[in-house]
Amino acid sequence: MNEIEKFNNEKERNIERLGADKVSKDHAMNFMLSSSQHQYTYNFTWMGRPIIQYPQDIIALQEIIWKVKPDLIIETGIAHGGSLIFSASMLELIGGNGAVVGIDIDIRKHNRDEIEKHPMFKRIKLVEGSSIDEKTVNEVKKIAASYKNVMVILDSNHTHDHVLDELKWYSPLVSVGNYLCVFDTLVEDIPDEYFKDRPWKKGNNPKTAVWEFLKQNKNFEIDKGVENKLLITVAPDGYLKRIK
Repeated sequence: MNEIEKFNNEKERNIERLGADKVSKDHAMNFMLSSSQHQYTYNFTWMGRPIIQYPQDIIALQEIIWKVKPDLIIETGIAHGGSLIFSASMLELIGGNGAVVGIDIDIRKHNRDEIEKHPMFKRIKLVEGSSIDEKTVNEVKKIAASYKNVMVILDSNHTHDHVLDELKWYSPLVSVGNYLCVFDTLVEDIPDEYFKDRPWKKGNNPKTAVWEFLKQNKNFEIDKGVENKLLITVAPDGYLKRIK
């Protein structure tokens, strides 16, 4: 066994231990609950645009994208566009003609203007419309038909029914060996009082949608290794790998 293999094996053991460490998991949850009162995830940008994610999840996506090297990343939910810029910048580093498709029911003018003038916009295609509307889905399918290695990130409306519809529409587009990432599954694990002005809550959120989806679809499995090494993540049970 060479030194690189030794390092990687030790890393895997560390991740397994983290996954079994209830004390560390509780500390991580306490941090997420406490910091959310200050809109912690709103404090970060990627190449100048607000990304509204935990830094840990940004790193996880970086690792996944670099490993699986998609040539198309489909994202539902755009907001300020930071995630689109991040994905586009990763594809820029990989090289080739990779593209990002961003879908949102309402792309606000000030956000569209900032995205369109960004250097990474050359790799971005914007689609305005509901992510679960058949017209929108067909438009995305038409784009995806020109690419061979597709990854999907779901981060729009976080209700159970909406996410389950997204999973049914977009999961067939994900290439074998690539990832379908479902964000904000954390909603299931935290008190409803944190979402007083939102329709999603315990029992009605992305994680419950993932659980329901996986009952019927055996092409995907949860990559627990991702959340185990992160501890702090908005997507527990949300990193799904297509295995067949």
